[in-house]
Amino acid sequence: MKVSDAEAADRVAIKRVLVLGEDLDDVLGLIRETDLILVQDAPDVVLTYGGDGLLLGSERRWPGVPKLPLRHSRHGKKCQGHEVRDALRRLVGGDLVVTRHDKVEAEARGRTVIGLNDVLVHNSSPTSSVRYRVWINDVEFGDEDNEIVGDGVVVATPFGSTAYYRSITRSTFGSGLGLAFNNSTEAVDHLVLPADAVIRVQITRGPALLAADNDAAIIPLGNGDEATIRMAATQAVLLNLGVG
Repeated sequence: MKVSDAEAADRVAIKRVLVLGEDLDDVLGLIRETDLILVQDAPDVVLTYGGDGLLLGSERRWPGVPKLPLRHSRHGKKCQGHEVRDALRRLVGGDLVVTRHDKVEAEARGRTVIGLNDVLVHNSSPTSSVRYRVWINDVEFGDEDNEIVGDGVVVATPFGSTAYYRSITRSTFGSGLGLAFNNSTEAVDHLVLPADAVIRVQITRGPALLAADNDAAIIPLGNGDEATIRMAATQAVLLNLGVG
């Protein structure tokens, strides 16, 4: 595949590599055969050898640092299944092109969480639904009394639209923010909103929680608490193995 001048200008210079995953002996051995330097901090790139969860966690810990996700899991859809030696050859040769992906952030109770896939407002107890209201750009969403009853909402990025959002809506999208209503008692269609949309969710009967991706650091939400959700100012940077 021929690389355009614009794509060529968006390549990254790689020297310092941090590797995450399990069963790494062969991967580390192959890296030591190159001019790359294995590091534990200040990496030029983070190589994840595992599944999607490892990729999400690595972006949370090293936000904005380019990630090279290689699949060592049957369930990793975002991690590419290229042979490791070939991937390293392309990394050393500069044949990997940067792709940038929007993230989503949510703020509640003075705390902020950021997700590459999604953020969710969810009922805390599996035996009790959550009641909530939703505003989009300060305009309340819904009919009649506007209160929605269910398991909560998922707000996804295009990158994350193939994950939890898709399991609820059976659909994906390519730009903006996706708003899905999770297991609501009344039928509520999902929405794909512009990238500058601001979504506000108010809990009218909890308890509920706010979380991002697979981050265990959740924010508890009680009656009257609100979560404000929007596109994050920062992006994730992934290395595309489809070139070379």
